[in-house]
Amino acid sequence: MAKLWDPVSILKGVGPTKAKQLAQLNIFTLQDLICHFPRAYEDRTRLVTIDKLEPDKPACFRAMVMGTPRTSHIRKGLDITKVQVADHTARLNLTFFNQKFTTEQLQYGKEYIFYGCVSGDFIGYQMTSPVFEALDAPPVVTRQVLPIYPLTAGLSNAAMLKAIRQALAICDPPAEILPAQLRQQYGILPAERAYHAIHQPASMEEAELAKKRLIFEEFFIFCAGLSLMRSARAQTRTAPYRELDLTPFINSLPFALTGAQRRAIEEISADLAKGTPMNRLVQGDVGSGKTMVAAAAAYLATVNGRQAALMAPTEILAEQHYQSLSKLFSPLGLHTVLLTGSMTPKQKRLTREAIASGETQLVIGTHALLSDTTTFSHLGLVITDEQHRFGVAQRAALSEKGEDPHLLVMSATPIPRTLALLMYGDLEVSIIDELPPGREPVDTFLVGETMRARVNAFIRKQVAEGHQCFVVCPAVEENGELDIKAAETWAQTLQQTVFPDLRIALLHGQMKGSEKEAVMAAFARGEADVLVATTVIEVGVDVPNAALMVIEDADRFGLSQLHQLRGRVGRGKAKSYCILTSHNRSEQTQTRLKALCKTNDGFRIAEEDLALRGPGDFFGSRQSGLPVFRVASLSCDLQTLKQAQAASVHWIDNHGTDDTPEATALRSRIAELFHRAEGTMN
Repeated sequence: MAKLWDPVSILKGVGPTKAKQLAQLNIFTLQDLICHFPRAYEDRTRLVTIDKLEPDKPACFRAMVMGTPRTSHIRKGLDITKVQVADHTARLNLTFFNQKFTTEQLQYGKEYIFYGCVSGDFIGYQMTSPVFEALDAPPVVTRQVLPIYPLTAGLSNAAMLKAIRQALAICDPPAEILPAQLRQQYGILPAERAYHAIHQPASMEEAELAKKRLIFEEFFIFCAGLSLMRSARAQTRTAPYRELDLTPFINSLPFALTGAQRRAIEEISADLAKGTPMNRLVQGDVGSGKTMVAAAAAYLATVNGRQAALMAPTEILAEQHYQSLSKLFSPLGLHTVLLTGSMTPKQKRLTREAIASGETQLVIGTHALLSDTTTFSHLGLVITDEQHRFGVAQRAALSEKGEDPHLLVMSATPIPRTLALLMYGDLEVSIIDELPPGREPVDTFLVGETMRARVNAFIRKQVAEGHQCFVVCPAVEENGELDIKAAETWAQTLQQTVFPDLRIALLHGQMKGSEKEAVMAAFARGEADVLVATTVIEVGVDVPNAALMVIEDADRFGLSQLHQLRGRVGRGKAKSYCILTSHNRSEQTQTRLKALCKTNDGFRIAEEDLALRGPGDFFGSRQSGLPVFRVASLSCDLQTLKQAQAASVHWIDNHGTDDTPEATALRSRIAELFHRAEGTMN
């Protein structure tokens, strides 16, 4: 028998070319191949008669060849083979392009099973290039439930299916991790049957049972992993913070903290005094004041003789935090430094020396903080901002630079409870559900292209009143296949045609880091009236003078991402507005976008977004840091998620240290899952 970790190249028919194609799908071993699950199924088990075939609906039917297939050579590279087939209800003309071999395979007077789509009307029905098998041949492409796989260029579904079935024939599937009692309780198939049935189901019902097992398994592995992390943290001891007086910090603030901020700070203070490492998420809507909560935590760490590190996902956001927090901490006698990838080698060296010596108390930076060359004197608190850009592994990488430091995670992305369960299952949660006094809701409107003149007039009105405007486009450059606005082209149009007298700036993700920072800094200083940008401004751009956000082709974004973009305005004293433009008139699109117009509550919007789009699009792109689920869907499998979570908690409490085969296999799978999650973030 072959082993799961054997390379796919041991399979017959998998040479260097096919192995390279499989590698494009992250398939390197037999286990990777067996765990490459179908995205859909075609039920080819039901046969219909020719007269029951419907246009554009693929179906299987049994028919006899009524003549000898004839091939015509049309031109170089194009041969057409035609033949007529019939059953007791009707006749049907078949056409094959560049499949001359059908003249030998389809024999006059013999019956075959065909699968394909008819086109035309009943008088002139025909079928193009159906797949077929002889009636007495074993079913391969007909009379069965056929899995449809995610593929890559040059790799056919038939080739993928052949390779997977060969792998299943020569090695055992992944080991069983679910005890028999648990499988019986939740109606779960055994592992071996499930892994075979997901690829070779005898019926659609069996495919669903296999899928249910694998969904439960993925959720169970992840929830069990989080439970193990919580258990390990509870057993870890750290010196409790003794100095918890925040009076000097609070007195230095130019504003009063909200009740929600104070509540979050009290929860953090209690964590720091416990003697076990804090692992807390501070979650709040745009502009709710999470940064000041994090600053309070950093202050407590520094007055207790520890260093604090704040990691932001972008240099723009890191710079913004540095500017605000260094001004706040300097009068308190605390030294703050900034560390980013775009700094010169000398700047990085001097900054790292100050960190390593303990000269600086608060370090703010990007992924540069994770570098092996960045060492801390006494790191006591790790803060990560906009957590959905990071994951468990990156949090751990920064935490390893200290001796069991406390961890504080900030997220300005309201997350549905079901999604938070998976993203933050290893953290305690503080929610800031109160906006600072004076913050008005942003009025939001949905308009079509017919309102373009009025939108442009409103932009000009805002600029005339001394305000600035954001215009967000879904693409950087024009794409002939997509009818959407591109930032580069639209900025040029606005400057040359629509607003030649205004100052138009451009910002997008393909620009160098230094260029992006220069453009954003200039806009923040009021040196441009309109900033045309992509979603690079989604996180952490603070321009209080900006009072209007126009989002072009808004249907191209998720609701939560639109809400994040909307949060870039309304940060000053002026009344602010958000205009969503879309020429997509579908009912679902209109319903989704109108939901954003009705509320500024990010948590309600997030629930709606998860229900409509699913977590794969929740943040506008593949959710970094989430486990790489191969079968499970957070939006579709919530009941299974709840079952798996309950089962995993019970298992950890009662069998977490067992040395049974199931327990050993589970721990191995947990390590594998988190390793794959880390891979999506690099």
